[in-house]
Amino acid sequence: METLDILNVSVIEPRLKHPTIFGKFDELNSGEGFVIHNDHDPKPLYYQLLAERGQIFNWEYLESGPEVWRVKIAKRKAGQDEETIGELVAKDFRKAQVFKKLGIDFCCGGKKTLQEVCDKKGIDIQAVEAELTAISREGQPSGQDFQKWDLGFLSDYVANTHHSYVRESIPFLSEISQKVARVHGDRHPELVKVAQSFARVALDLSMHMVKEENILFPYIKEMAAAKKTGASLPTSHFTSVSNPIQVMEMEHETVGEDLSEIRTLTNDFGLPADACASYTVLFQKLQEFESDLFQHVHLENNILFPKALELEKELK
Repeated sequence: METLDILNVSVIEPRLKHPTIFGKFDELNSGEGFVIHNDHDPKPLYYQLLAERGQIFNWEYLESGPEVWRVKIAKRKAGQDEETIGELVAKDFRKAQVFKKLGIDFCCGGKKTLQEVCDKKGIDIQAVEAELTAISREGQPSGQDFQKWDLGFLSDYVANTHHSYVRESIPFLSEISQKVARVHGDRHPELVKVAQSFARVALDLSMHMVKEENILFPYIKEMAAAKKTGASLPTSHFTSVSNPIQVMEMEHETVGEDLSEIRTLTNDFGLPADACASYTVLFQKLQEFESDLFQHVHLENNILFPKALELEKELK
């Protein structure tokens, strides 16, 4: 059985926690790892490590609270450069249907490799790879090639298409989820939790989109314009674009968890025999909302944000 060093982060002075973990990680040889022991979820560390070291590590929760969190962090072996699920979908969005069918998160959780996810879920990776290969053999995907879009244009597209959809959908879904919970909550108490979860989604996304539109997207558009004109990297009040990106990705994951909870509570939006018209419409609109958000977050996490990080390096 593998024996790993354990780093008890909870006893380290706060300002020294991340530098200590980064130092220990940098000392690892290929294939080696260690376990961090903490008194809260170290998810912010995951995003910082991803932003500053790239996709060169594996992250595995061994224990997830409520009092203790233990995470195994390992440096990938040399040559272990398998594409992440997000990268696979970024190249061919048709593959998202395979992941969606299997309950594999390709947007909020798209930083993981196919092997990591299949191992965790107990899915036959060869069967999944066969389905993905079959899609690739169908020829080139039709539709928009977002990978080739100017980052400024892509930022505007996300805001004008997906942010607008979210803003238009929230009032209706908030009202109907509360209505259905009031009418059917006594026989189907899960509907009360569905309404509560969507209320969190609505609040979180509303604040999230404002931050993207007022802070992150304008800076990405400035960088895109600078590249066109040959100008230098624009100034900002944050050290690197990776900082707001880390925050946005964390918030995406929080919303993704709430939507996943809604899908679980509703048994994958399965309607009971006594479902009325409003009940049916609620589940239909929630599925539509989830589907749009998958595309929305995919464009940001898997295309816009990685390219923004690359562009910042290029302009420095």
